[in-house]
Amino acid sequence: MNERWDVRRAGPAEAPHRVLMIPGGMCSTEFYADVMAEPVLAGLSTVAVTQPGFAGTAAPADVSMEHYAELLARFAADTGCDVLVGHSLGANVAIEMAAAGLFKGPLVLLSPTFSRGDEAKFLAVMNTVGKVPGLGGAVWAGMLWLLPKAMRRQMPADRAQTLSADMAGNDPAVCRRIVRSYYEYLDRYPSLVPRLCGAAVPTWVVRGDHDEIGLTDDERRGLEDCPQIRLVTVPDAGHMLLVEQPARVAEVIAEAAAAL
Repeated sequence: MNERWDVRRAGPAEAPHRVLMIPGGMCSTEFYADVMAEPVLAGLSTVAVTQPGFAGTAAPADVSMEHYAELLARFAADTGCDVLVGHSLGANVAIEMAAAGLFKGPLVLLSPTFSRGDEAKFLAVMNTVGKVPGLGGAVWAGMLWLLPKAMRRQMPADRAQTLSADMAGNDPAVCRRIVRSYYEYLDRYPSLVPRLCGAAVPTWVVRGDHDEIGLTDDERRGLEDCPQIRLVTVPDAGHMLLVEQPARVAEVIAEAAAAL
């Protein structure tokens, strides 16, 4: 793939640290706009990049999580980023980047998924139905027509139209292919907690207090027992915490950058 990245930048180019921000599945860099505008990040250079294949961008031939980790790690190196932020599927790409030794800096993981059972139930259903010949394509097309409208309830009123319009720009066939590969990745690792802990990089795992993504008791204990991982709960936020509580998310990112 000859990448043509969808990139958003903020902050001084000569800043001592540069933060790479990876949006979640079906989301674009627009979802980081409020976080990037927070005053606490004014001294940092921030770069958000849409994962290829989402929000109207071209998908690579290989949509495995491992390949996305390689693509984003190369982008991080090329742009001089030394702090990594990922939301949702983007957080899982960040985990793989660190676990594979492709990124050594601090991580801020916004609502990651640590095992298949933690994922949103509707996504598992979509993945299963998506494998049915003939029916799968139609169901994904219908879901991507409905999802942006449904997600507006989790978005600030003044941003809902812009953000949902970005989500509406996704290609159902591409999303279907990426989600199938994502579930194959989760099947390879019953829990991603050991992979994250074994990466031995400073990590902030950040979740809303009513996050729709699950976290088992064993996963929580594993994260708490890992000395370089800190768990952060953001009040009044769900899975879309980066648009619901951008100021608190920005504070955590600033803390991670200060650890360098």
